[in-house]
Amino acid sequence: MLISKHEISNSGRTFLLLCMFCLLLVMEARVAYAGTTGKIAGRLLDQNKEPLPGANVQIVGTTMGAATDPEGYYTIINIPPGTYTIQFSFIGYQSLVVQDVLVSADKTTTQNAELKETSITGETVTVTAERPVVETNLTSSVATVTSKEISLLPVQELNDIVNLQAGVIDGHFRGGRLGEVQFQINGVTVNNSYDNSNSLRIDRSLLQEVQVISGTFDAEYGQALSGVVNAVLKSGTEKFNWSAEVFTSDYVFSGGDRRRVDDQFRPFSRQNYQLSISGPAIFPNTFFVASGRRFIDDGYIDAIRRFAPTDTFDFQNKIPDPTPEGDGEEVPLGYSNEWSGLVKITNRSLPGMELAYQAIFNDVEAITNSSGRSVFQFRLNPDGRPIQRTFSLVHGLDWTHTLSAKTFYTIGFRQNLFDYTDYVFEDVNDPRYDLAGVALGRIDFEMGAAVQGVDLTRFKQRTNSFVFKGALTSQVTRTHQLKLGGELQVSELVFGTPGFIVDRGVRVIERHIDEQPIFPGISEFHPVSFSIYGQDQMEWNDLVIRAGLRGEYFDARSTLPSNLRNPANDIPPPAPQSIPVPTEKRLSLSPRLGVSYPISTDAALFFAYGHFYQLSPLRDLFNNADYSVLVDLQAERPDFRVLGNPNIKPERTIQYEFGYKHALTEFLGLDISAFYKDIRDLLGVEFITTFNGAEYARFTNIDFGDVLGFTIALDQRRIGLISTMIDYTWQRAQGNASDPRETATRAEAGEDPRPRQIPLNWDQRHTLNCTVTLEKANVFAISSVIRYGSGQPFTPTFESGFGQGLEANSGTKPAFVLVDLRGEKVFRLANMRFSFFARVFNLFDARFSNGPLFNTTGSPYYSLDPKADEVALADPIRLFPPRRIEIGFTINSSR
Repeated sequence: MLISKHEISNSGRTFLLLCMFCLLLVMEARVAYAGTTGKIAGRLLDQNKEPLPGANVQIVGTTMGAATDPEGYYTIINIPPGTYTIQFSFIGYQSLVVQDVLVSADKTTTQNAELKETSITGETVTVTAERPVVETNLTSSVATVTSKEISLLPVQELNDIVNLQAGVIDGHFRGGRLGEVQFQINGVTVNNSYDNSNSLRIDRSLLQEVQVISGTFDAEYGQALSGVVNAVLKSGTEKFNWSAEVFTSDYVFSGGDRRRVDDQFRPFSRQNYQLSISGPAIFPNTFFVASGRRFIDDGYIDAIRRFAPTDTFDFQNKIPDPTPEGDGEEVPLGYSNEWSGLVKITNRSLPGMELAYQAIFNDVEAITNSSGRSVFQFRLNPDGRPIQRTFSLVHGLDWTHTLSAKTFYTIGFRQNLFDYTDYVFEDVNDPRYDLAGVALGRIDFEMGAAVQGVDLTRFKQRTNSFVFKGALTSQVTRTHQLKLGGELQVSELVFGTPGFIVDRGVRVIERHIDEQPIFPGISEFHPVSFSIYGQDQMEWNDLVIRAGLRGEYFDARSTLPSNLRNPANDIPPPAPQSIPVPTEKRLSLSPRLGVSYPISTDAALFFAYGHFYQLSPLRDLFNNADYSVLVDLQAERPDFRVLGNPNIKPERTIQYEFGYKHALTEFLGLDISAFYKDIRDLLGVEFITTFNGAEYARFTNIDFGDVLGFTIALDQRRIGLISTMIDYTWQRAQGNASDPRETATRAEAGEDPRPRQIPLNWDQRHTLNCTVTLEKANVFAISSVIRYGSGQPFTPTFESGFGQGLEANSGTKPAFVLVDLRGEKVFRLANMRFSFFARVFNLFDARFSNGPLFNTTGSPYYSLDPKADEVALADPIRLFPPRRIEIGFTINSSR
């Protein structure tokens, strides 16, 4: 439910009352996080099934515990994710120790127990907990991957883990656009609001647990339409330990490879060095964890430096004149060099209180295809390529205070800094721009490869966000757990071109630095957002109801022209003139509901429903948002550039999910879920007509779509050495546009820009994921991940019928199968654990997986017009990377 400025009189009062109510509770108990801790609950009985009131339940090795109530029930909250040992004790009864009790964030682990009477003091029985094959108390689709499971899979980073989950296709969650997922680290967002993407690359060595919510989600999560990824990082340990990982890899091609790349032996084309240490710090009750990583990826394609940017070329006679700088050296055509790390310090000196500081950073230098450009053009002149540099830092403090056994709160502060640049030379006045000029080549010489000059693209983007977040969590009664929280985010958004360089001829360039309106410089904006939520989790006789309400407020703190028909005042009076007017403040209310209903001791039905809102990427709100670039707009030349609009409403999705969970046997679980998403107010393009009949395009809430699908998953827990998991997803994702700019692109191409319902670009109807693991603990492990996809849509260039035009996305790309493999052998020496492993990615060397293809044939390998597509046919980057083999070892002092 969205509330405009004109409707604020009634609904606004409701929102403000909700704000005041939550803020009063926050002031009373301070505030606390969600999504980073779990709960253990259950009932303690004697052998006659009678409750044992006042019994002691303790998590061994911690200060966490509880006493049973008069009916034998107990609850322990605020437990970090991990595996624990629980001890149940009562005078006159045997003590019971239950090992390997798994706790996950935002979930309740049920652990019931029975004690037997004894006359022997101190008698103890020890058992091992069995994780349920399906979690029947969940109210939506949630995949939880523990650190042990991550260590066995052929994955390296957080995104690799996310893309293995049911309903996730190349970053699209259940048919949604990219950028519709909220990424959180320890309960706080790490999304870059510029484009709504994850601002951090997280190595698997840092992860304690990863939750991927691909269905509906609770009110504590906002700014997401399609899903949530919550990564909980490892914390410091009470005993000092360390671990290290080193691996290197090479690409191995199949015979007759279509990529047209030499199969050279490059044993160090991809290198990884990682070290982690943790333990007690120098201060009492203080623990730390620190990790550092160096990652190098030189890819599998080399460039040859035959030419330098300052070389000259006789284009008329096709005669090169290389200088000694064109030394013929082979260098990576594209690469990525990364430094990353984590530091976390936790202090528990005060009873019931915990103070933690955490910092995560990435520093990456890379050369990649970006913004529609291909580095393949610079295969003979590699020094002319632009370099992308990214620095991201997320750091801040968390304060947790346990008020009682039933109530705790946490206050958190984060700075999320993301800095990105894309250019050849940092200084716009660098004389090398003059010496080199724009990159040039001839199509009849080396297929148009650049033989002189550099890429003149220049771009800078910086987001500096300060996030204040917290929530109060209280187990009010045995059946009700309440969460109340809020988040304030203040951002500084900077982006634009740090000086334009315009080509005016061979080695003749012009510089334009902050020349409004045609050559605008760096723009800076300071939007503010605020949200609050209330969530009630009710658990009664295995019936679970999660109900919540979230309120969100956004102020772009910007302006728009008052008259959109004369936005730049280029039409003189008597036409009405424009003045800047403040943008509207946006308020939205999002109800959420989830129900899990048991139909037997090992089966349950669940249903979930919710309204979800998300702001569009801020770049689309603020880019050219003063409309001054329209100063020369004329009727005969429509302006198809899509201008920003800071008055955009949040995008909206209503989701429905219905499912069935059943433990078929003690080792086999079935999970079936069906989902539907009604998508409205998506970012799209509208055309505005001025007083003089000219037209221009700007963003607005006009696009729409819907997604229908179902998922079937089977989880086979270990039988002997083998465990497997398989999931199949069928979905249909349709809408009027796959990209917000698509309407303007069609209009510029002379096509019909009116809305129509077509398959979206990522509408992959059939997706199958299978994981097979063969493991003997602390001896060896072999795992394989198999992925099948039926192929995504594309638009053929042939007509679908007589007299018909092109039918958008009426074709389907070829199906694909990808297989990854990991093998590990474990050795022990003294207190050290050594592991030697090998990983093979793309085991069968598949050459295609939803990449670009030729629309005339529907094939990535050949075209009906090979002369026109000569360069594309020769470009190996458009095909899937070849088979990659990695070998490495890990050392761990703690296992």
